[in-house]
Amino acid sequence: MPSLPTARVSLKGAKTLRRGSPWLYRTELMEPPVTDTPGAVVAVVDPQGNPIGQALYARRSPLAIRLLTRKSPAEEKVDDAFFIRRVEAALARRGVLPGRDGLRLVHGEADLLPGFFVDRYGPGLTIQTLSEGMDARKEMLARALVKLTGATHVVCRDDASGRDFESLPREVRLLHGEGDARFGYHEGDNRFEVDLTGDMKTGAFLDQVDNHLRAGELGRGDALDCFSYHGGFALALAKHCTSVLAVEQDAKAAARAQANAEANGRANVKVENGNAFDVLRRFDQEGRRFDTIVLDPPGLAKRREGLATALRAYHELNLRALRCLKPDGLLVTCSCSGKLDREGFESMVLDAAADAKRPVQILERRGAGLDHPVLAGLAETEYLKALYVRAL
Repeated sequence: MPSLPTARVSLKGAKTLRRGSPWLYRTELMEPPVTDTPGAVVAVVDPQGNPIGQALYARRSPLAIRLLTRKSPAEEKVDDAFFIRRVEAALARRGVLPGRDGLRLVHGEADLLPGFFVDRYGPGLTIQTLSEGMDARKEMLARALVKLTGATHVVCRDDASGRDFESLPREVRLLHGEGDARFGYHEGDNRFEVDLTGDMKTGAFLDQVDNHLRAGELGRGDALDCFSYHGGFALALAKHCTSVLAVEQDAKAAARAQANAEANGRANVKVENGNAFDVLRRFDQEGRRFDTIVLDPPGLAKRREGLATALRAYHELNLRALRCLKPDGLLVTCSCSGKLDREGFESMVLDAAADAKRPVQILERRGAGLDHPVLAGLAETEYLKALYVRAL
């Protein structure tokens, strides 16, 4: 078998990989591999030449190495069949979620497929590749997914900002199937419509499905759902709440949320097209109060250098929300900012509670669902935080 190009990494880099992280930045490369192949598989060795494993190599990204296996080329061949076996294993793990027609099938590094994500909405799939190695293999992987899942459509949603970091072009296109890529999927009793080529992200925010349902179990009275998108929290809350006001700034998403509410017979849901910051400020000044409030903003801290600004924005949202809660009211507050860790997020919420002069009980600390597992050793995979708080 031909020998693979070899990447020699620093002693610090070798320790990082051997301690469980699959990522290595270019600054830890002592000798980069000699290859012009996009997303090439390379052998990784320490300064003394001792093998560490095999990895995907990115030619331009600051994140140069994404480890695939800790076995040497002599022990395990990394070819198309290797990647398909990894996909099959990821699909098998989702067997713990029977009956779900909207879920993540492959979750990147956590499923040992670095930079590769697959979401299912009924018979439609979206794939997203955030590494050069997976980008080079997405056509092959799309064909494999059709065979493994029976999907009628596979949509490439490679339009995320993470592609810029990898120096990869953004694109949205149909890899399999014909015609519209509009599908329905369920969250509990509620059915949602998604347009896999036109909606945000990969169609919906599937990482929040379990949190939507849990909020629906706990919410009561008059509810406010900020940053509602297509109404995931709002429709779940409608089951037990007297009224639900959903606030969404994007006009297209607000219209979809209203349509979803009507299609599911949730007559107690009203959707307002507006800015959640402005709406919360207005309600606070007017003295309007709610029994249940949900805050699910987009990622406010994309890069660590923007964390301080993001924390001020999070604090403002949570402070206003706490002021707008009735006694014993429920606040469900979320952050999907990977640069804000769980400790920092909770500290911000407690600071906001102190400024609002509201004692609070922490009812639950939650994250993404079972279909979005966290890879131990890679903190970036624990990006979603959800805190369920009762304001006394």
